[in-house]
Amino acid sequence: MELKDYWEIIRHRWGLILGCLVLAVGAAGVLTWQTTPLYESSTRLFVSTSESDVSQAYQGGLFATQRVASYSELVKGNELADRVADRLGGETTADDLQSQVRAEVVPETVILQITATNPDPELARDIAQAYAAELELFVSEIETTGSKPASIKATEVGSAQVSDAPVTPNIPRNIGLAAVLGLLLGIGLAVLRELLDTSISSAADVTHSTEAPILGNIHQDPGSVKIAPVDALSNASPWSEAYRVLRTNMQYVEVDHDHRIFVVSSSLPGEGKSTTASNLALTLAMADQRVALIECDLRRPTLARRLELDDAVGATSVLIGRVSLQDAMQVHRTSGLHVLTSGPIPPNPAELLQSVAMEKLLTDLRHDYDVVIIDAPPLLPVTDAALLATQADGCVVVVRHGKTTRDQLTHSIERLEAVDAKPVGVVINATPAKRAARAYSYSYGYGYGYAPVTATETKKKDSQHKGRRRRG
Repeated sequence: MELKDYWEIIRHRWGLILGCLVLAVGAAGVLTWQTTPLYESSTRLFVSTSESDVSQAYQGGLFATQRVASYSELVKGNELADRVADRLGGETTADDLQSQVRAEVVPETVILQITATNPDPELARDIAQAYAAELELFVSEIETTGSKPASIKATEVGSAQVSDAPVTPNIPRNIGLAAVLGLLLGIGLAVLRELLDTSISSAADVTHSTEAPILGNIHQDPGSVKIAPVDALSNASPWSEAYRVLRTNMQYVEVDHDHRIFVVSSSLPGEGKSTTASNLALTLAMADQRVALIECDLRRPTLARRLELDDAVGATSVLIGRVSLQDAMQVHRTSGLHVLTSGPIPPNPAELLQSVAMEKLLTDLRHDYDVVIIDAPPLLPVTDAALLATQADGCVVVVRHGKTTRDQLTHSIERLEAVDAKPVGVVINATPAKRAARAYSYSYGYGYGYAPVTATETKKKDSQHKGRRRRG
């Protein structure tokens, strides 16, 4: 993966990354809010000897340096903790004091720093002061031999002060670390999900499975799906323009044939093949072409309900010789599209679609229409679509963005090629609007103002043009 691939992952999975960031910052905020604030207070002790001679003073300094390290260990001991607890009058126990106090030797000095931590800032100060005082006495006791005074002593050189700000929790540090960890976690999960996601989400995913061209990229538009197909396709919208682009691209497929038959199928159900087939046929019919839409998905027919047609008589009726093709064909009232619905659902769909009657039906349709669109069953569950494609000029495979996997598309193409059928192109369906716009390098209706210009806008442009001419 290159740097631009990671950038595309971030743009594609920004919701996951943002979610991890918000979750991490939120968790850090809750933990910080629930954490008891702790205050620190420190005091220092200077360890020295009473030698006055220079040479003796040097030796005394070395001796004090060795002793100060030992005194830091005394601060951690039980003896000093008990003394401090008694001095504080029982405000805290010796065990608690040992966990709240630490001693550090300032590097390359004979200064011992005692730091006390406590939720109460005043008690933290008192603990530090008590430790300093008791350590002075303790050092004097242990360094005194008989009647000879101690040769080394510890002297407090800085009184402990009450702290106004807690040392923990450190809100800026906690939130900053949480934000960094949240971003790293989000980006990591986004990359992992992208690597594990085998669904088709770009043109590169399609070319990974087939050399067939991408004929169309239909983005999601819930508003257009809810209204009548002809009304939706007549509107000036990005969704309808995408089908016009598909219609234009279909003109360059199998250009050597004057009368063409195309099977429209998909890998699995629910990928939008029937919607694509019907809208493509309607778009072609609205361009004054003689178009027939044939429903050969005899297991789950949907075209009659979608186009508000009668399904009592249809393809199955023609195939078994009950009615003629002309009698079974219906004309869509607003577009002029000729539609042959499925008719009664048969118990043996595969046998009917592979019969001689089906071959004769396709021959008659090719003779009577410029373009014939066949809505076929999915390719992977059954072989009907592949067998129909052998009698047609090719198969248009519909894939659903984010749902159809590369393996499913690969197996579908292999199933077509196994029977010498030709995959003429791929239509990517249900692409998110922004990704569809990037796929075309511009956005219909947004970048170019696709909607019709109103009379008010025309007058405004004319007045602006006349004003520029007068200034010139």
